[in-house]
Amino acid sequence: MFTHVFSRRTSFLVRCFHVAKNFSNPNPEDILFSALCLNLRQRRWNTLHQFSPSLTNPLVSRVLLQFRSSPKLALEFHNWVLKNQTLAKENRFEASCVMIHLLVNSRRFDDALSVMVDLMALEGGKLSPLHVLSGLIRSYEDCGSCTDVFDSLVRACTQNGDVKGAYEVIEQLRVEGFWVSVHALNNFMGCLVNLNEIDWFWKVYKEMVSLGYVENVNSFNLVIYSFCKENELLEALSVFYRMLKCGVWPNVVSFNMMIDGACKAGDMGFALRMLGKMGVMSGNYVLPNAVTYNSVINGFCKAGRLDLAERIRSEMVKSGVDCNERTYGALVDVYGRAGSSDEALRLCDEMTSKGLVANTVIYNSIVYWLFMEGDTEGAMSLLRDMISKEMHIDGFTRAIVVRGLCKNGYVEEAVKFQRQISEKKLAEDVVCHNTLMHHFVKDKKLACADQILGTMLVRGLSLDEISFGTLIDGYIKEGKLERAIDIYDNMIKMKKTPNLVIYNSIVNGLSKGGLANAAEAMINAMESKDSVTYNTLLHESLKTGNVEEAVTILSKMQKQDGEKLVSLVTYNILINHLCKFGCYEKAKEVLKIMVQRGVVPDSITYGTLITSFRKNRGGEEVVEFHDYMVLNGVKPHEQIYRSIVSPLLEKP
Repeated sequence: MFTHVFSRRTSFLVRCFHVAKNFSNPNPEDILFSALCLNLRQRRWNTLHQFSPSLTNPLVSRVLLQFRSSPKLALEFHNWVLKNQTLAKENRFEASCVMIHLLVNSRRFDDALSVMVDLMALEGGKLSPLHVLSGLIRSYEDCGSCTDVFDSLVRACTQNGDVKGAYEVIEQLRVEGFWVSVHALNNFMGCLVNLNEIDWFWKVYKEMVSLGYVENVNSFNLVIYSFCKENELLEALSVFYRMLKCGVWPNVVSFNMMIDGACKAGDMGFALRMLGKMGVMSGNYVLPNAVTYNSVINGFCKAGRLDLAERIRSEMVKSGVDCNERTYGALVDVYGRAGSSDEALRLCDEMTSKGLVANTVIYNSIVYWLFMEGDTEGAMSLLRDMISKEMHIDGFTRAIVVRGLCKNGYVEEAVKFQRQISEKKLAEDVVCHNTLMHHFVKDKKLACADQILGTMLVRGLSLDEISFGTLIDGYIKEGKLERAIDIYDNMIKMKKTPNLVIYNSIVNGLSKGGLANAAEAMINAMESKDSVTYNTLLHESLKTGNVEEAVTILSKMQKQDGEKLVSLVTYNILINHLCKFGCYEKAKEVLKIMVQRGVVPDSITYGTLITSFRKNRGGEEVVEFHDYMVLNGVKPHEQIYRSIVSPLLEKP
């Protein structure tokens, strides 16, 4: 098999013989190993290819270990081996495990992660993390490795989004007598928090503490972050103080999480106090950075406090922290929201003058608010500016333009814009088509809306519940129940699951069409129901005078979810129909019941009772009802108050 090695045709193979002449009893594998190493040092890949049929797992691993002090060259050889189709899959797997050990030992963690991710992608991703772990454990001692390799495997799993695999690796390592470090556990728990697996996070955290792991600043930060995600600021602050008592100094991330959590919870006072005490609470070691200031600025922007947002920006600049795209993005949006598009554009110019680039998100915000102000020309001019600057026009941009044009009455222009997207073969999205459909339905141009739905089907777009629901609701409101049912049936045939809004629309249409039994059957078939479902039936039952059926429906609402389905709308429906039937005392009882149950009457309740009692009862009773409702938090209907109640109050 190895006779070609001794051929005199090439000087290289003669040199291979001389390399092996020092062996007392040279065997073919030793000679081949020497030849591989010699040519690998010279990076003679074409020559190495001659040895491909003779490569075995032990030989490949031996070569890799020989070059442990040259991990870059070893990695090149490993990659060459992987590309070699003549090598068996199991040999490639073992070679990768050895390579991972060498890379981790050389502190080349990114390369090790890359090899691990590629390894788990073998055979269509069927290679499990536990299988990789078994290979790493088998080669652990031969490679003189360290437990950092197992930390890297956990990180590779989380990088792949495989949290289950990461947990299995951690558990199996304990069985095998190995322990991952606190850093690996932090990485895993961070992945759980980002995936909103909060219960699982707490389980792992408690296990970590019970096993005697010493928490570091990143561990504490994760606990703080998890509390902040749940808007539990006091608990987060408690962990913060516990961290200080343990002698672990907080870093800027610790403060940023607390401040950002407070801002998202709307507690700007707490955020400002934390911002002001960063120096004191960290021994003057930690100072606010751009992320800190941006969180506070964004919080004030969302609260509509432009004055305070600008004040924080001023403090940010004075402290020597540069404003970035996020700073300007938050301010641009809030100025647009406040109707100050000119100021928003001025901020764009200011950031450009500082060398910052206004990104698509910032432009989208200005375009949107210009449309909302009715400045269609200004919005389209800015869009053209985006195109001239070769900025990425994303799905949000297109949706904003279509919606803005439709809102301002330029529906034909919106259709043309959508056609241009198709002609330019840009990625079409469902949102733009749904927006057009919504405006056609709103304008009662159902044929046009139908055409949009057809276009979406022809172009292979994946229709969603909004696509079908918009059209179904439009036809039902126009009294065309049969067509609405046809669209619903087509939706079912396409294996699309209707949402509760669509079901409620169908129930509403059936009820209004006098098909109470069909509506009842639809409700029985629904997996979930809400107050809208039952209120629709209740309204139609009372409207047709079917009091017994209305009582049955109300009874069902009261039995489910502890009367949570009985809403303000339910009470208003009952009061309205009781007044129409002349049952004024019953209407008064219903009002008192709803107040006792913590449901605050609204202007509709107020208007129904005041107008009905004014027509059929005395003025004193009207004033009495007015006072009762106002004392219970009702804001009176302004016109009804002026025309009915106010004149009665002025009487001597």
